[in-house]
Amino acid sequence: MEKELVHDLNLEAYEPEELSADLSLKNYLLFALYEEKVVAFMSERYLVEASNYYSKLEKQYPLYMLDEDSYDRLYNKFLELRTDKTIETMQEDNEDEEEELSLTDFLRTSNDILTSEESAPIIKFVNALFYQAIKKRASDIHIEVQEKKGEVRFRIDGMLIKNADLDKKVVNLIISRIKVISNLDISEKRIPQDGRTQIKISGEVLDVRVSVLPTFYGERVVMRLLMQSSQIPEIDELGFDKELIDDVKKLLRSSHGIILVTGPTGSGKTTSLHSFLREVEEPHKNLITVEDPVEYKSDKIAQIQVNEKVGLTFAAALRSILRQDPDVIMIGEIRDEETADIAVRAALTGHLVFSTLHTNSAAATISRLSDMGVEPFLISSSLLGILAQRLVRILCSVCKEEDELAENFSTDYNLPKGVKIYKATGCKVCNYSGYAGRKSIGELLVMDDKVRDLLKTTTDEHSIKNELQKAGFVTIAEQLRELLLKGETSLDEAIRIGL
Repeated sequence: MEKELVHDLNLEAYEPEELSADLSLKNYLLFALYEEKVVAFMSERYLVEASNYYSKLEKQYPLYMLDEDSYDRLYNKFLELRTDKTIETMQEDNEDEEEELSLTDFLRTSNDILTSEESAPIIKFVNALFYQAIKKRASDIHIEVQEKKGEVRFRIDGMLIKNADLDKKVVNLIISRIKVISNLDISEKRIPQDGRTQIKISGEVLDVRVSVLPTFYGERVVMRLLMQSSQIPEIDELGFDKELIDDVKKLLRSSHGIILVTGPTGSGKTTSLHSFLREVEEPHKNLITVEDPVEYKSDKIAQIQVNEKVGLTFAAALRSILRQDPDVIMIGEIRDEETADIAVRAALTGHLVFSTLHTNSAAATISRLSDMGVEPFLISSSLLGILAQRLVRILCSVCKEEDELAENFSTDYNLPKGVKIYKATGCKVCNYSGYAGRKSIGELLVMDDKVRDLLKTTTDEHSIKNELQKAGFVTIAEQLRELLLKGETSLDEAIRIGL
């Protein structure tokens, strides 16, 4: 049966009313609107099953062959459609009973969630959500609620990608389920709640940080999936250039001083700090951290969770830590003048201090410390170095295409004339995102005599940056330009990161 082969990556799933969608799916015969007609599609892989089923149909639909990639994508769309339908039917069938089941039947959270076949549908759905998120390498799961429906989105490689649409009533059940496993108050829907939970998926234990927030249309949930301390990368595995890593290692051998990691939210600062801690971890050293919240749990480090309600702020915790005879202190974030002041004092009295700041470049960090009331002479005597970092999405090597439109803007971004730039397209390999993973890039400002002399005259970001560049300092923007010229990332991504 010779059929025309169609290449179309963007077909939308269509379910003919007169056919059983489950049966079609089972026999690998898929339907979609193609050239304004309902058309049956099959793939070379499942030719026999699909042909047999097609021959039994009363109505004869036009039949085409789809290439493997397009077929897989359409098949996944059908699966998502079926999941949504199942949840809707389940919701209509036993709404009251479901609430009861979801709250009482599955409090056995220690069970491996993949083996709990007997659990209720809502529980199965929440379990499947976690499983899917891990499979797709998501860092966060967002469950959002709108006026008439809800939706699930995953943050993958720093971008939110829609995963499923949900019936509004089902969203409430799912949120109740998440509250149960996170030990939150199910009846409280008026105030924000934060909690933690642990789930076990195919033998792996995963920490999940849960935040529930009441919005105009109901509660929404964001869950951050956290790594165990054993999964924290070594300093060499962070993905920076070897030269930068060698310089960081030199700084980490110091007995006292401050090392700051800066960058916007989601640029990998916490992961870098914890890999620094791994590097300096030794049996004869006392390591203490103050975090809000504690993200990676570790057995070898004393970790303090900030609790502002009872007055345990970063500053208050730091004061007490200094009486605990630490060798290395890690402060989750320097947020105010008081914390900055204590961090500097700790560095000057012989402690190695790691912390983060929300600034965009290494030069801007010095200005920020100065704005926080830290005197320039204290900055130059306590600061060892500043690492400003970003995570840049790398284009999928299989499907990237030349971006002729972006090449017209090359002069606006100081790129050489006639340069070849690539853009994201999307294929099966990269899950149709156009990108395959992320790469760390960073600029490291080491506090040397040149910078110290500079601080005697100015703490202005622009002046410091200009002087550093004259001395050969490679900024993040320059590294982005290099990635762009090598064809490793797109212009859109480079602009998003800070070209």
